[in-house]
Amino acid sequence: MKKVAVSLFAILAGTSFAMAGDAGCDAFKWTVAREQALFPAAPAAQSGAALTVGQAVDFSLGAVDTISFEVPPEHAPAAGTFGATASVTVPPEGELQFSLSDEAWIDVVQDGQAVKSAAFSGVRTCPGIRKSVRFKLTAGPATVQLSGAKKADLKLAVLAPE
Repeated sequence: MKKVAVSLFAILAGTSFAMAGDAGCDAFKWTVAREQALFPAAPAAQSGAALTVGQAVDFSLGAVDTISFEVPPEHAPAAGTFGATASVTVPPEGELQFSLSDEAWIDVVQDGQAVKSAAFSGVRTCPGIRKSVRFKLTAGPATVQLSGAKKADLKLAVLAPE
């Protein structure tokens, strides 16, 4: 009987851990399945890169004090953190979703002004994806500013919201 109880406990514990892992990514307000598919094969990019909607990049970030931001980041980055800038052409639909693999601040700038985010979702329990932020933008060029990253690399997906 003791063996059965121990076996049952082991099975339940394993199932609970597996469910907890799956629930981590399900805790986002919207699905991050596209990001999960894009991040493993994301090509390398440096600050100043041109981003493409529907793709992801693996940024090599620079020391935040060496990055020339178009406008100061909304949250002043701490010393010793990392950042980057990039350009993106916003499609006529105007809304974009930016998903990051790790903690960092993201600002999107159009016409010399930082645009307030329209929606945000972040969880700490989803392996490989930390947060996803949506912005309502106008069609045309925009600048993406990443700052305050604690690591020198960061994956970023640029998608049209589903």
